[in-house]
Amino acid sequence: MTASAEPGRESVRTGHAAVDGASSAAARPQPLLVVDGLAKHFPVTRGVLSRVVGHVRAVDGVSFAIRRGETLGLVGESGSGKTTVGRLVLRLLEPTSGSVRFDGRDLADLDVGELRALRRRAQIVFQDPYGSLNPRMTVGDALAEVLRVHGLASGRGVADRVRELLDLVGLRGEHADRYPHEFSGGQRQRIGIARALSVEPEFLVCDEPVSALDVSVQAQVVNLLMDLQRRLGLTYLFIAHDLGVIEHVSDRIAVMYLGRIVELGDAAAVQDSPRHPYTRALLSAVPKVEPMGRRGRIVLSGEVPSSMHPPTGCPFHPRCPHPLKDAQCARVVPPLTEKAADHFAACIKEGGPPSDRSGAGADARGAPNP
Repeated sequence: MTASAEPGRESVRTGHAAVDGASSAAARPQPLLVVDGLAKHFPVTRGVLSRVVGHVRAVDGVSFAIRRGETLGLVGESGSGKTTVGRLVLRLLEPTSGSVRFDGRDLADLDVGELRALRRRAQIVFQDPYGSLNPRMTVGDALAEVLRVHGLASGRGVADRVRELLDLVGLRGEHADRYPHEFSGGQRQRIGIARALSVEPEFLVCDEPVSALDVSVQAQVVNLLMDLQRRLGLTYLFIAHDLGVIEHVSDRIAVMYLGRIVELGDAAAVQDSPRHPYTRALLSAVPKVEPMGRRGRIVLSGEVPSSMHPPTGCPFHPRCPHPLKDAQCARVVPPLTEKAADHFAACIKEGGPPSDRSGAGADARGAPNP
């Protein structure tokens, strides 16, 4: 599947170069979500005294921005930190360091009331639709509870709004009287989407929304999410481990490995000209309809290192097919730098035209500075 910009949608770019003149700066729309140096380290305890013996570096210095109306696809192997990033940007988890700014507001500065207001603007669709629904509540009661908590409907209006939400995601009004176990996996995911949309959000974190579904149903749910984005003007952070799905839905793609973003760029550029060896390996494993267009399969050696004891230097160098011979890859942590126009990769071997940003477009870690 080839990613392409939707009609009428402005092409969105990753980097934010130094701008010459106030008029150019004014012409560039501000991102809805800005993540800067985000990290989450979970303590590991041992013994009866629960002594901290180390930390799992689930997310280790992640930076990106998402503009209004676009979809950023976040892809990587299981354990790379994708889901943790999704929970951090909604403040479902507290970060160890770094910042998340939503519409210009730092989430760390929000009090309880402001955080509840944020919940109306930013929601999540969970990976397991059955586990995210209360088995003792009917679908109608689950949706009505959200509407009442946020004061969005009352009296007769609650039932009317529940029927509207079910219709919006392709279900019928009579489904409101059924319990979650009476639905198929795809229908339950539609209910999860309806619940997320019940508060009329602007931003959705889609945390592997189709990975638990049958292949025959995945396309239906993906098409539903894309249709809802067009109709409602939604912004997505779409998390998945399937690059085929990510290529289809995303305007831009961020590739994660061992808690870090190793490549970031427009979906077409990442797909056609990957600049990091890990991205090349992932793309080589994507099934292609045209056998002659298939890339040669790249089989990585070894296992993903432990995020509790990550390797020195580049986190990918123990599995890299072509590391530098002078062991520089094992000594230097490569920053996320621009290898082509608005195309970033964290690889010291991968060449590219020198950046003309003079440091203005990168933070201290070399990541794109929103």
